[in-house]
Amino acid sequence: MEDKLVTLAIRTYQRAQMIKTVLDENGIETVIHNLNLEHPELAVGVRVRIKESDLPQALKIVEEMESAWETEPANGNTETPEVLIPIDFAAQIKKVTDFGFHFANILSAEVVFLYVYFSPAFTISSNNELSTYSISDSELLRRIISLANADVENMTNLIQARIDKGELPNIPFSFELKEGVPEDQILEYCKKNNPILVVMGTHGKNLSNGLIGSVTAEVMEACVSPVFAVPELMTLESTDDIKRVAFLTNFDQKDLIAIDRVISLLSSEKLEIYFIHASEKNEPWDEVMLSGIKAYFSNHYPKVNTNYEIINKSNSPEILNDYLVKHQINVFAFNTRKRNIFARLFNPGLAYKMVLQTDIPLLVSHV
Repeated sequence: MEDKLVTLAIRTYQRAQMIKTVLDENGIETVIHNLNLEHPELAVGVRVRIKESDLPQALKIVEEMESAWETEPANGNTETPEVLIPIDFAAQIKKVTDFGFHFANILSAEVVFLYVYFSPAFTISSNNELSTYSISDSELLRRIISLANADVENMTNLIQARIDKGELPNIPFSFELKEGVPEDQILEYCKKNNPILVVMGTHGKNLSNGLIGSVTAEVMEACVSPVFAVPELMTLESTDDIKRVAFLTNFDQKDLIAIDRVISLLSSEKLEIYFIHASEKNEPWDEVMLSGIKAYFSNHYPKVNTNYEIINKSNSPEILNDYLVKHQINVFAFNTRKRNIFARLFNPGLAYKMVLQTDIPLLVSHV
């Protein structure tokens, strides 16, 4: 039986070529699809394909490569804090902008909008056959860049007008245009520039397609910076409406740092925090730990009302969302650990699941 080809990764052309080189050196036959041979540097979102039997070895190699990329020293400007707002000029951009500017004002940071565009070199028909565009890639790319620049100019004028009217804080903002795969370019920007916060829009549970996935979910799974996700159908009108925050704790010391960040970022006169712990077993020690956390934050943050509860099932997005809705939670915050490519591919984490499950804003930090 013929060993069929499977897609190992979808990366920019430059990254795909690097992966192919290393895999070839290790005796793994690799094919790059979606590549325009006349202008390979213009191809975006190319597929790295290998034989199915080589998948375990290839995943290990790619995981090591991506870990090395992630640990490269950052070259960004560390003097001025940044709040990064990745955009695609969708309908929810006003909500994302409002929250991004609000948080930037609290954090004494400037706002950077990141727009990632790509130049499609082909379409896929219903029978999976490739059909190329009649227009040349170079001309298509020029049109895409021209449209992107026009959108940026229009948005710049709109934001400045809102600042002049007092609708947004008067803080510096700028735009970055990048060509590539959105999640790759967002993660690359965060690695180099280390923004203090990333504010992104997401379609939420009713508008997301689990088969397609979500750029926001992918960023949450791997980003070095905290990510605040703004669902399109959320009920919050502004940050002033944030009164109840749920924090999912695993009794890790780093939770204390993340909770402090939550309180500083979402501070209000009547903030309530619900500490929740998800467990498959009802252990008496869990009650003791949660009670201790509540007492600690009651002493250090006397103006914050605290509650705690144990949910008797771990890592269930449906049960967590039911809890959030029942208690009228405005923001759900939790820590997540960076996971390797194999884990992200075959076992999506809680951040990914919650993006597709809830219409409540998420604040996710990495530990």
